Order: sequence, then C-alpha cells, then structure tokens
Amino acid sequence: MGILQVDNLKLSINDSVILRDVSLEVPAGTIHAVVGPNGAGKSTLAYTIMGVPGYIPEHGEIRFKDQVINDLEIDERGRLGMSLAWQEPARFEGLTVRNFLSAGAADKSEDALRDALKGVALDPDDYLDRAVDDGLSGGERKRIELASIVVMQPSLMIMDEPDSGIDVDALTRIFELLQDMKEAGTTVLLVTHSREVLGQADTASLVCCGLNVKEGPAEDIKGYFEDKCIPCPVHNPELAEET
Repeated sequence: MGILQVDNLKLSINDSVILRDVSLEVPAGTIHAVVGPNGAGKSTLAYTIMGVPGYIPEHGEIRFKDQVINDLEIDERGRLGMSLAWQEPARFEGLTVRNFLSAGAADKSEDALRDALKGVALDPDDYLDRAVDDGLSGGERKRIELASIVVMQPSLMIMDEPDSGIDVDALTRIFELLQDMKEAGTTVLLVTHSREVLGQADTASLVCCGLNVKEGPAEDIKGYFEDKCIPCPVHNPELAEET
C-alpha cells in the first residue's frame, strides 16, 4: 500500500466535471509524476489531494498514511506531513526570506536555512534578508518556496509544474534536490507536462480530460511525448465501448 492512495475521485467546478473517477497510488519514498496536456485536470488533482479550499470531491477517497483525509482542512493535511509547491508562488510583503523559510521549518538553524537555499541554487548571502515580494522574479520566488518545503522535511511533497519560470541551470539543481529528498525518505508527486520532469520520476500516471489513461513505470509513459497521445477512451470511442 502506498503512502498516498486516490480512489475513484470525481470533482466538478461550476457544473463542469474536471476529474472523472481518477485513481492512483504512490509508494513511499518514490517520485511519481502526473502527466498530461494543459487542461487535463492535473493541477486540480493536486489541489484536491492537498485540500485547497474549493476543491472538494463529490465522491471518491483520498488516503494518506492509511488515513482517510477527505474531511481534513489544508492545514490539517500539512500537519500530517503533506506540502504543496504552487505553480505560481505567493508574494508576502514585508516578510524576509529568512522568516519565510523558518516559519514552518523542522530545523530552524541558520545552517539549515542556508543549505536549503543552496539546494535551489540561490546564494544565502544574497537572499536571506531580502523580502518575499515583487522585488523577486517569479522563478526566484518559486525556488524560495521550494526551499521552504525542503526545511519542513515533509513526508509528501506535491509540486505543480516545477519547471515553470525556472532557467535550465536552476532546474538541473532542483532535479538533484528532488533525488536528494527521495533518498532522505520524502515522497514526491510531480504535476507536469514536461518530458524532462517526467524523466525524474520512478512511476507516472497519464491523465487526459480528467481520466486516468495509463499508469505504470515512468519509462512506459514517455510514448505520450513521442506521439502526443496514447490511445484512450477519451479520444477513441471504441475503447470506451470495450471498457
């Protein structure tokens, strides 16, 4: 049994069905990617798992560490060991990077904060006393948000489009960081439409139009990027009839 299990999840927003009986299982200590085109429901799935307000499933079950968490608020899920790195990170006027990192850190020492920034390719001497506001680029804020999750030492880290707004050199370092976190025991769930990000995963789920299309070793999902599609009930009605 995985650290995270999602069974037959359905969710609608403004009368539009976004998730249609989505299921997945993520083994502890692995990196699992949720892959698919824009609008497939990938980010909605991540927000629903994390318990973001407004993302309440109509049916289905979410289990984390063998506990049903459907009725838990986002902060309660956080206390269980779940964290989410947003595609578009927030701004915090007047809050320094140092205070932002230490707020939820398991280890609030100066060394831990500095190591976290180094891990996302930011110089601590240049960033610790800067404000988390519009003075930072979107890519810088995204890396700082990731550093804040690293110091939390979560059991499960969910990352929505980790390569968005990140330059190639920084992305390489973030990939190294993901592997380091995996080795340290953190389970990672990556939401992506990037073949390069998929390459960091052990296993993956392909989602299209809110449906599971394929799940298995990440290597088996790479065909999606080669063919831009994998035969599925969404675009092949004859397959829907067979199922």
